[in-house]
Amino acid sequence: MNKRIAIPMAAGKLSAHFGHCEAFAFVDVQDKKIVKVTSFDPPEHQPGTYPRWVAAQGATDVLAGGMGPQAVTLFNEAGVNVFVGAPIKTAEELVEDFLNDRLSLSANYCDHDGEGHEHRHGHHH
Repeated sequence: MNKRIAIPMAAGKLSAHFGHCEAFAFVDVQDKKIVKVTSFDPPEHQPGTYPRWVAAQGATDVLAGGMGPQAVTLFNEAGVNVFVGAPIKTAEELVEDFLNDRLSLSANYCDHDGEGHEHRHGHHH
């Protein structure tokens, strides 16, 4: 099974808030092994921009700390699985834990039943 897992990054580790990341790590996985890690600077942050851009990069899954409901909906519409509540670690550590079922998450949005899971947050610029 091949996956391309996107992770919002800040200072080399998971960014606690999806919309405030410095870059995205894309971790390519084949047969449960990491084969390549690339980092891309995201486009300018506007509502809805990041999910569309990440999906366009071929992501199959997103590991994140926190994410608003609009972003989750946009990812699900693009066929991208969303996993939130991930701890602050490097991309490689997160993906290794994810592949080996050791990643502690607060929620995942893989099957469109995320209604009722409101996540409120304020934007501080």
